[in-house]
Amino acid sequence: MHTPNLSSPAHRLAQLRAAMREQGVDAVIIPSADPHLSEYLPAHWQGREWVSGFTGSVGTLIVTQEEAGVWTDGRYWEQAETELAGSDIVLKKIPSGASVLYLDWLGQTMQPGQVVAVDGAVLGLANARLLRQALGSQVTLRTDIDLLDLVWAERPAKPVAAVFEHGAPYPALPRSDKLAALRAAMAAHGASHHVISTLDDIAWLFNLRGADVHYNPVFVSHALVGPQRATLFVADGKVAPELHATLEAHGVDVAPYERFTSALAALPADASLLLDPRRLTHGTREAVPGVVRVIEAINPTTLAKSRKSDSEAAHVRAVMEQDGAALCEFFSWLDATLADPQRAPLTELGVDTQLTACRARRANFVSPSFGTIAGYNAHGAIMHYHAQAGSEATIEGDGLLLIDSGGQYLGGTTDITRVVPVGQLTAAHKRDFTLVLRSMIALSRAQFPRTVKSPMLDAIARAPLWAEGIDFGHGTGHGVGFFLNVHEGPQSISQSTMPEPHTAMEPGMITSIEPGIYRPGQWGIRIENLVLNVPAASTQFGEFLKFETLTLCPIDTRCVERALLRDDEAAWLNDYHATVRARLEPHLDGAALAWLQERTEAI
Repeated sequence: MHTPNLSSPAHRLAQLRAAMREQGVDAVIIPSADPHLSEYLPAHWQGREWVSGFTGSVGTLIVTQEEAGVWTDGRYWEQAETELAGSDIVLKKIPSGASVLYLDWLGQTMQPGQVVAVDGAVLGLANARLLRQALGSQVTLRTDIDLLDLVWAERPAKPVAAVFEHGAPYPALPRSDKLAALRAAMAAHGASHHVISTLDDIAWLFNLRGADVHYNPVFVSHALVGPQRATLFVADGKVAPELHATLEAHGVDVAPYERFTSALAALPADASLLLDPRRLTHGTREAVPGVVRVIEAINPTTLAKSRKSDSEAAHVRAVMEQDGAALCEFFSWLDATLADPQRAPLTELGVDTQLTACRARRANFVSPSFGTIAGYNAHGAIMHYHAQAGSEATIEGDGLLLIDSGGQYLGGTTDITRVVPVGQLTAAHKRDFTLVLRSMIALSRAQFPRTVKSPMLDAIARAPLWAEGIDFGHGTGHGVGFFLNVHEGPQSISQSTMPEPHTAMEPGMITSIEPGIYRPGQWGIRIENLVLNVPAASTQFGEFLKFETLTLCPIDTRCVERALLRDDEAAWLNDYHATVRARLEPHLDGAALAWLQERTEAI
């Protein structure tokens, strides 16, 4: 007798479809989301991955009785094709800038009288509005049911890690000052209350951190800020009594996580509530009484936390020295390992293990800031590749190894990509590498008006590649938090981001610059540094900003074709390497110091 594989996507799809029939549902949407619209999800809300087997951090699963598909963008196409193979779930490719393409499919597929279900607790409010518009008036949208609860028998519990204080000397302002500034922003909007569900906004506002989400030091919670006091809704037991008392003394009450929606429902009729429709779920909005006046605008904390103070920038610079020293130790080890003919085989997973160990030896290291991407040759062409046991590549022969990694430290968050040669490189390898380097240098050297919309800077990085008929399928840069999320808004250097007012570049913002070239089946190249917006000039045409490069790690000149670099570009690289050497030498000795000195020689 054949025993069904209870852990297979086919079995889980069958369970889900049976539950759909019982509930009278014709289609179910399972987004990559939690009640806080997080990028990295606690296991309790990883339903899309549980059903489909697709592990990418971005994607939407839609299941009908006849079809099942995962919609995701170009960063994950190769990964999705591999992970969905044989599952009867098809990959639906989303072109750059069309993240809600699945809505069009639903609008065309669903028939009058049919029912679409999605858990309103994890459906973004802005997306809910687009969904209703796409479905029209003749298709029913149910947001009052979580079908996963009916079929996911061993669904993980919600996280229970403790909340801790991110105290002196790191935060620039005490929580009382941050709350006062927030209330001033609320008053400017005419709001008496403000609701926040995004975890990094909450962690920043209250100077607290946690460990509920892989890689991001945040904790599952909601916050409601009133005229005199604020309430933090968090699971019982996560806030220790001493911290609980400190928060209360600072005007912050702690309440059970489950009481959040009832607190919203109890808002007085004369309240005016500020909320951000892009950072709040449909279910949260539904809990607000109809008599309460609602004001929609970006969370003031999103703007405030993006602008690092001078003291925070100083902490980040110190962290970059520690992180850079760890990377020198790692790359020194890597070169020695690859040069040893007697060595045991080195795999992509071994790279990740050693790199994390080097960072862990550094002061105030907490965790990686995301899952390390170590992709050799063809795997490097998969933009968000993650090595898996059994399918990881062995690093041998000739080619390019791409390593994208980062660390969370008490004094800041890092994110860096470097590419190193293995064996002999071809002229094509060096040409691609040098073109990516030219792209990175072009944007790193840019000067631009303060408040220019960040997406408008994207073309500066792409221009050297466009001139050669080459492009890449991801944004050029993302904001980075201060011991917070490695992906942070509101700025985004990306052609797929709308240049709205809140995307303006301001002093103190930290952003990545990471152009790339990806040749499927051959190799991938990405070079990434983090940069800080700093004042450049004040003229009759206004204030101008420039970038201070924060990341400190050599760019491997063995991959550079010098003839393809202009002299001014080579000078930028030599100046950068001189800075890297001067800043990192005091933190190194032995083989790592020798490696640094060799890799920072002028070209």
